[in-house]
Amino acid sequence: MNSKPMLNAYPDSLGGNLGNIVTLLKTEDLQDVFSSFYILPSLYHSDLDRGFSVIDYDLNEQLANREDLDRLKNMGIDLKLDFILNHASAQSPQFRDLVEKGEASAYRDFFIDWNHFWEGHGTMTEEGYIQPDESCLKQMFFRKPGLPILMVEFPDGKKVPYWNTFYQEVHGRQYLGQMDVNIQSPKVWEFYRETLEKIASYGAAIVRLDAFAYAPKTPGKKNFLNDPETWELLQKIHALAEPLGLTLLPEIHAAYDEKIYETLAEKGYATYDFFLPGLIIDAIENRRGTYLAAWAKEIVEKKIPTVNMLGCHDGIPLLDLKGLLPEEEIQSLIERIVSRGGMVKNLHGQKNLYYQVNATYYSALGASDEKMLLARAIQMFMPGKPQVWYLDLFAGKNDHEAVQRAGESGHKEINRTNLSTDQIAEGLKKDVVQKQLALIRMRNTHKAFSEGAEVAISGGERALEIRWEYNSAFAALYVNFESGTYTIVESR
Repeated sequence: MNSKPMLNAYPDSLGGNLGNIVTLLKTEDLQDVFSSFYILPSLYHSDLDRGFSVIDYDLNEQLANREDLDRLKNMGIDLKLDFILNHASAQSPQFRDLVEKGEASAYRDFFIDWNHFWEGHGTMTEEGYIQPDESCLKQMFFRKPGLPILMVEFPDGKKVPYWNTFYQEVHGRQYLGQMDVNIQSPKVWEFYRETLEKIASYGAAIVRLDAFAYAPKTPGKKNFLNDPETWELLQKIHALAEPLGLTLLPEIHAAYDEKIYETLAEKGYATYDFFLPGLIIDAIENRRGTYLAAWAKEIVEKKIPTVNMLGCHDGIPLLDLKGLLPEEEIQSLIERIVSRGGMVKNLHGQKNLYYQVNATYYSALGASDEKMLLARAIQMFMPGKPQVWYLDLFAGKNDHEAVQRAGESGHKEINRTNLSTDQIAEGLKKDVVQKQLALIRMRNTHKAFSEGAEVAISGGERALEIRWEYNSAFAALYVNFESGTYTIVESR
């Protein structure tokens, strides 16, 4: 995986469809800025969760077509695309076949029959599902209240419980939701292989494995990040992906002190740098580079390959910082971002359990152009591959109207505002946008950031220096946290 900058957007984020984004990337303003593009999965046919409930992996022709993808390839822009290993939409052909045919369906075991799974590990209830033994349940991490079950009515009237970690909605025998797939089923592996081939045909270089650590499940063990099952699954997917020229990027949120990022690096995978967004806000707001510099040095010393970001479609991570920032500092971060209009969704109503604050990064920094530029400069000099959320680039503010329109569980819409062609044109006139573009372009084109460059990190509490050097070229960032300013010195 190269370390050049990557745009991150939905296909309809900038101008209404992927074709308009491709046209934008060809303009003088965006020329030579990005070498990669992470297109979120509403690129595919999907029905919920802004793309993450995939019906099938064919292109959503309302938003994108093959010509758009070919144009990106011809521009030398490679793609990062999602593959959701853990679940498929209840509207997927596989689940619809199951609902239609019941026991006779070829996909009877494509999804996880709850009672088959827990047989011998619980007690049958009057409602027709097994209540797992308490010794098993205490290992589990559920994403919603109650057991993760969808009672599916077969054509003969029989109701069968299926595992359903995420969203669900029931209208008679019509279902909405994201149904967990059964990785023990040969049909699931056939589906995995066909899907990876399709994603590769779209021009993908990187495949983001969304929520994949929920997929391996064993009675009596955790239902998230099982060891060794998680790593065995990853290795099997890798064996399918490697011949297709695909690099896997596993998405795992875990506290810093669990050291999952080290495990991934040891196994040869890049890791998401979910620590950086919070560390940069902490450094800028508290005028100290201590924790940020320590993490940057660790990446360099341990040679940890990362994809980093400021904002993204999913919020600013917090759980990940446990063990890296003191608990009271994490709480202080939450309170600061919330005081600036951010939103926290607490899992099951419990405080400090959920892992993100939803806000635009610009709003999280108090809508300050100076702070946004300092944050972007630090990101561009951090080791790893920088991923740039389109709304950060345009200094987007918290969109509370979008949250209200989305209703319950619509908190993430605060940072997903689609920009029209006119809004993009106006945004490109802003100094904060043009200066960000210049920083990203430098990272994309400067020889100092070539593969194999030497990266050195130094500085005390109030200052930070990050220097890249390759052959005779160098680029160095000097940050003064006391004044909130930065200087770049470079030689090509």
